[in-house]
Amino acid sequence: MKFDILTLFPEMFETLNKSIIGKAKEKQLVEINLINIRDFSKDKHKKVDDTPYGGGAGMVIMPNVVYDAYSFIKDKEKAKVIYLSPKGKVLNQQKVIELSKEKHLILLCGHYEGIDQRVLDEIVDEEISIGDYVLTGGEIPAMVLVDCISRYIQGVLKEESTLEETFTNNLLEYPQYTRPEVFHQVKVPEILLSGHHENIKKWRQEQSLKLTKKKRPDLLN
Repeated sequence: MKFDILTLFPEMFETLNKSIIGKAKEKQLVEINLINIRDFSKDKHKKVDDTPYGGGAGMVIMPNVVYDAYSFIKDKEKAKVIYLSPKGKVLNQQKVIELSKEKHLILLCGHYEGIDQRVLDEIVDEEISIGDYVLTGGEIPAMVLVDCISRYIQGVLKEESTLEETFTNNLLEYPQYTRPEVFHQVKVPEILLSGHHENIKKWRQEQSLKLTKKKRPDLLN
């Protein structure tokens, strides 16, 4: 999977060099390229934004710098362009799985009051939000998207890790336990120590349903 990320703040993505995503990069299972939109400004001060037509607070990123940064990307004709925006469709696990089947994603990070609509209309295929709230920019949502999609790339995780996790089959994942067997006088559920795999599977399914009813009944609807 190839990710090209168009951003004004590439230094924010250092976290993607750590942990599971960092290892996936080392194994060349995922490729992450950071394109600094500011590098394509023809202004001597590298200005990328201007005041909005019609008035209003804040600044708007100009269309030409975004388009030139986008044009710099190789094989962009085969890629899906996603604009990270609070106005987009809210991300869920089904969308993550769908996007994980793509070979090349271009992620466009907005900032300030947003990006000139003309360039969005020309290059963007889809707008995605990570929740009904507003952040200072699209960098954190882009990191979220890279992380959750990469987990479904073959070889990044053990395959069984994604089969029974939260949101699979619209259920929350069952509770997990490990050593020590007794912690603060609370013992691990006896069924998990039984070695009876069929009973354990049934217990976990029951716990998933119970947790979902309690915490996220909307998923069952």
